[in-house]
Amino acid sequence: MPTLVNILKLVAVLVAALLIGNWFLAEVKEARSKRKPWYQPYLSIPGLLIILALLLPMIVWIINK
Repeated sequence: MPTLVNILKLVAVLVAALLIGNWFLAEVKEARSKRKPWYQPYLSIPGLLIILALLLPMIVWIINK
């Protein structure tokens, strides 16, 4: 039973990553079509979520160190 719970957790994280990734790519395509600056997709909600996901482990590591 614990194995099934772990697999469900893994699937949930992967589905969330796919959804945010596709959302971010849609923002990139929209920004390119509207000829906005290269950094515009990173200022959108999916871009900020990705940046937060990348920086959060480092921030936690610095605080715990």
